[in-house]
Amino acid sequence: MPTLTVDGIEVTVEPGSTVLQACEEAGKDIPRFCYHERLSIAGNCRMCLVEMERSPKPIASCAMPAGDNMVIHTNTPLVKKAREGVMEFLLINHPLDCPICDQGGECDLQDQAMAFGVGSSRYEENKRAVTEKNMGPLIKTIMTRCIHCTRCIRFAEEVAGVDAIGAVNRGEHMEITTLEQAVNSELSGNVIDLCPVGALTSKPYAFTARSWELTKTESVDAMDAVGSNVRVDARGPEVMRILPRLHEDVNEEWISDKTRFAYDGLRRQRLDTPYLRRDGKLQPATWQEAFAAIAEKVKASDPQRIAALAGDMACAESMLALKDLFGRIGSPHMDCRQDGAALDPSCRASYLFNTTIAGIEDADALLLIGANPRWEAAIINARIRKRWLAGGIDIGLIGPQVDLTYRYEHLGAGPQTLSEIASGSHPFTAKLRAAERPMLILGMGALARPDGAAVLGAARSVAEATGMVGDGWNGFNVLHTAAARVAGMDLGFLPGEGGRDIAGIIGGASSGDIDMVYLLGVDEIDMDLLGDAFVVYQGSHGDAAAHRADVVLPGAAYTEKNATWVNTEGRVQLGRRSIFPPGDAREDWTIIRALSDVLDCTLPYDSLGALRKHMLEVAPHFARIDEPAAVEWGQFGGAGVMDQVPFNYLIEDFYLTNPIARASQVMAECSALFVGSGAEATGTHG
Repeated sequence: MPTLTVDGIEVTVEPGSTVLQACEEAGKDIPRFCYHERLSIAGNCRMCLVEMERSPKPIASCAMPAGDNMVIHTNTPLVKKAREGVMEFLLINHPLDCPICDQGGECDLQDQAMAFGVGSSRYEENKRAVTEKNMGPLIKTIMTRCIHCTRCIRFAEEVAGVDAIGAVNRGEHMEITTLEQAVNSELSGNVIDLCPVGALTSKPYAFTARSWELTKTESVDAMDAVGSNVRVDARGPEVMRILPRLHEDVNEEWISDKTRFAYDGLRRQRLDTPYLRRDGKLQPATWQEAFAAIAEKVKASDPQRIAALAGDMACAESMLALKDLFGRIGSPHMDCRQDGAALDPSCRASYLFNTTIAGIEDADALLLIGANPRWEAAIINARIRKRWLAGGIDIGLIGPQVDLTYRYEHLGAGPQTLSEIASGSHPFTAKLRAAERPMLILGMGALARPDGAAVLGAARSVAEATGMVGDGWNGFNVLHTAAARVAGMDLGFLPGEGGRDIAGIIGGASSGDIDMVYLLGVDEIDMDLLGDAFVVYQGSHGDAAAHRADVVLPGAAYTEKNATWVNTEGRVQLGRRSIFPPGDAREDWTIIRALSDVLDCTLPYDSLGALRKHMLEVAPHFARIDEPAAVEWGQFGGAGVMDQVPFNYLIEDFYLTNPIARASQVMAECSALFVGSGAEATGTHG
């Protein structure tokens, strides 16, 4: 490993490291604009110049490989003069926009101009002006501010995998452009964070707040099952923006556009008071009136004719409280699998992403079964692309062809191909067996079918037959689409002895065998199938279920409560409240606790701490915060015959997958532009 001296400090770095990384190992702050740890090296801003002994001129530390016996100086008069000169050049054409720039207060150019620049400029020529570019409804452009660092180009090409952003012309005539087309990527908003100046900023956030006005809360995203770490910035009662938070093992420093921009849906179509259906119409009511109506129905019904369902964004605390309540009522009918996926609760490894998200980078063969990770988990798809770019991985897909941003081999459309791979007759089986660390990703499109249990069993057979499960490696992965699903499975929000699953509950409500259905944030089922059943809806938004309900209980959105979430890999994470729920809305577990009093089934906890203590008794691994617990392999899945109907992906519109996103005007614009117009790409990425 190379050892070099930086300002008199001897440091040893990994082979392949750059001088800039060696300087940072020595604790030296090197300014940079174009360099980014997760992007390829461009070496075009020259802000990172340092002095190297025996070199005739300063070197770009970001592009110079660290070598043995190098002697580097980072703070000599030559380095200081070079940095001042570079900054002077960068500011020749940069407009004096700081007072009205959304990047103000968190701008790399501002910070480095103060730290490494001079207080005046020798240039008096007119500044050039650059026309604005159309990058779609999410990214606002003021390209006169652009310093040509090319971070956005490299991100789009390398991480997002779309050829959407590029450069035209040369020299001072160079411009970053999309050729007047919107950036069609589920990760496009990350270029806002990457831009070191105010050239690319958030269009929905434009001119709404300053960074120093905002209260910043570290939390977890609930838009999908990835569990991206985020920072929620709020002012008063309103969420103003959502930004990514660094977590190497989950989302690195990226988040999807839905995570970043759907926050305006948090303040639209909100339920802020209880409602009760009177004379066929929902009318505002008090909490006491709403609870009394529920209690009257519960006490007049047989517990065997009452059921509960949990939706995709329900937190662990609310599901456990509702499970406990229905246990005391005596009803075994409950289910958290809103999409009807044939998940097997008997073995935890059967419904987890066992490889872990970071473990994707160690795989050398991948089989996708009924999964479209680009729409179902954009961050995981970016991780797969990262592994694909590194080379040495075979990727196969069973399901409809889609553009996943990386090359793959389309193996077939449905269960027939899966059977061939399981039996060993398909050519791709040999690639899986030859790999040292093969893995498969089983999507909800393959499990949410009548033959889902048989598909699950066939996928287990593939994993066992191709050596995916062994010492230190488990390549069997289930890709969930709902933030609530793993926690619901872990806590046992599932049919009890003699209980009905979601299909049985909906069928019973339709036929009249189920008198009452309690919907905890359930909005993705066909409400017409609930027949004449008495429906209680507890949730945050006036979506499909609220229109159907007989009683509406206003709950809190994921940014409005302290809650526990478990992502698709089984990682327990804590979401923290950034704002309070609007009006009379309350945190979900407190609503269920208050209702239990009225039903004479008082739950034995009065605080969040007491509820979480009870949660640890039900599922002890919830004590391992941010640390996926090791799980044992076992038998799971069915052995039935699989239907030959091809797999379909459950998500038909990436931007409108939950009530918050459907209430978002920004997501509606994206849906109309990228999905409604048929602009989504098909085929494989070249």
